[in-house]
Amino acid sequence: GDRTIDAAGHRVVHGGERFTAPARVTNEVIRAIERLAPLAPLHNPAAAQGLRAMAERWPDMPQVVVFDTSFHQTMPREAWQYALPDEVYTEHGIRRYGFHGTSHDLVTGLAAEHLGIPRGEFRAVVLHLGNGASATAIRDGVSVDTSMGYTPLAGLVMGTRSGDLDPSVVTHLMRNHGYDAEELDTLMNRRSGLLGLAGEADMRQVLENAASGDGRARNALDVASYRLAKYVGGYHVAVGGAQAIVFTAGIGENSAPFRARVLDRLEALGVAYEAEANRARVAGPHTISAPESAIPVLVVPTDEEQAIARLTWELAR
Repeated sequence: GDRTIDAAGHRVVHGGERFTAPARVTNEVIRAIERLAPLAPLHNPAAAQGLRAMAERWPDMPQVVVFDTSFHQTMPREAWQYALPDEVYTEHGIRRYGFHGTSHDLVTGLAAEHLGIPRGEFRAVVLHLGNGASATAIRDGVSVDTSMGYTPLAGLVMGTRSGDLDPSVVTHLMRNHGYDAEELDTLMNRRSGLLGLAGEADMRQVLENAASGDGRARNALDVASYRLAKYVGGYHVAVGGAQAIVFTAGIGENSAPFRARVLDRLEALGVAYEAEANRARVAGPHTISAPESAIPVLVVPTDEEQAIARLTWELAR
């Protein structure tokens, strides 16, 4: 066809501290993305390769990069700093960065709009639950804390990732059981989470197995929903009292049974939901909490591709 492409938008996983917003691509920006490769070895080098290839093929076409980390650059130091010696941060950049930023950002705006609260005054806990999962504490419309850390391995129980773990488990397995760094990386990132606990990485399958009496599947759901509920409680404190709990992404949007398991654990926060509303299939942002719920509970579909396209268009014009 004769369709021309006006601009290209790219999702880049790691923007480090350098990128607090989407950026127009220059050679310097590509080099910066490559320099951040140690922070996301699986993602950033490939992203840089793609950017270079497109720049060579269409030198005049504007390209824009949207970073998974940039939305979380508003976190205060108390939230992002690890209690490690200062030089570990200053020399190696080891701190909490957070991910899924594009999704958390988009969904925060949509949720505030749905509730008629000005975004700049909005306080919420946003739960992006897909194969990768993260919770974000939103205060005054921006991220003040998030469950993923230096890499996307921290925080919640995910499809194949362990989430939070005592770091001594790693050194113990190396010292006493002969694991090397590569094997540990694989263990925690690809063999853990729901897969490690239930033998299945897909939430739908785990729920199905649990329903037919599989004890491992039931246990996996207990562990995952318990950890998520604790994060919601913690972030309710972090934001100074949430005005909403928001579910999004594949599991968050589509898994009524998993949402129910999490919400059942939040009665202490005065959360009440309507089983009927939770089960209903509704397009667009909708409320599933009962009128008497102390905190509204929302399901808000995310659309990272559309968000990236919009940001790209704004910057490329």
